[in-house]
Amino acid sequence: MGKRKNNISGLSRFLAEATKQAESSQSDTVSGSPSHPELEAPLQSTPVEAEQRDEPTPSDSRPTKKAKLCTGLLGEGLEKYDATGLVPFYTDASQVPEQLQKYFSQRERYFSLYSSGCLLDEEGWYSVTPERVADQIAERCRCDVILDAFCGVGGNAIAFARTCERVIALDISPVRLALARHNAALYGVQDRIEFVLGDFLSFARSLQKARSLGGVQSTKRKIDVVFLSPPWGGPSYIAGSPTKSKIAPTPVSEGAGDAHAEFGLESIRPIHGRDLFEVARGITKNVAYFLPRNTNLDEISQLAAPEEKVEVEEEWMGTKLKALTCYYGGLVAGQEAMFDEME
Repeated sequence: MGKRKNNISGLSRFLAEATKQAESSQSDTVSGSPSHPELEAPLQSTPVEAEQRDEPTPSDSRPTKKAKLCTGLLGEGLEKYDATGLVPFYTDASQVPEQLQKYFSQRERYFSLYSSGCLLDEEGWYSVTPERVADQIAERCRCDVILDAFCGVGGNAIAFARTCERVIALDISPVRLALARHNAALYGVQDRIEFVLGDFLSFARSLQKARSLGGVQSTKRKIDVVFLSPPWGGPSYIAGSPTKSKIAPTPVSEGAGDAHAEFGLESIRPIHGRDLFEVARGITKNVAYFLPRNTNLDEISQLAAPEEKVEVEEEWMGTKLKALTCYYGGLVAGQEAMFDEME
């Protein structure tokens, strides 16, 4: 189809052409004749210009090309991963809800490629691991196959894809899983990550069942490391566990003199943090557990088996302590021999 014509008589066209020079001197917008005249403001010139554009030309006899679909933030060739429009993409602080302002100000810490089109939902803003921290954890967890049990918007999964042969990224939210795929494609590592919609507990049960049956399935799905970064209960985690009334200095504090309520593993979701750890150990001895900075260190150490060491790594961003990563099994220096042991 050709362009839609405006209903203007021949007399109108004659008058328009006769007064064209006078009109162009009255309006800078008309005289410029830009490449997109439909965006011009003066109402009196719009019908005339539309008619002039629609006069038959040699190109009008050719069939018009079909318009291309919008490729979104990821660009051409990555449309199947593109989640543009699923959540807002903020480019200015004025667009950001008040409760997310402090997270938006750190957006380049979360994703160095944020301005290129990274997407986060509200939970992702306050739960994603800062990129430098994620890279440090990924280096410690270097292996063939790693399971990211709560992948969220993909911060850790992207880092793991650069140090591991294969990443299995789980999440119960289809929105966050789509955002994780989008962000992974932006970083160019989407082909190294298997995104799975499902919960970790069900996945672990299926894996253990396959192992008990033996055969090909159990060897194909061998997982070297499990990374646990479960929900802490939102930004209020710093207030500590609701069942713990005492206020005590954090074992490792964000700054000198800081004191926070103690965080207990019972506040971990979807189940008690100790039970969640045991499920992971049913898959492999090699577990990395990402926990709040005010977590009770006694509880962390009690997760390890007798005669086994646990290594607690503080994750700092500048002068701010962000979290703890607790390493178990063959991930601990001096216990490398445990790495290939199966539970």
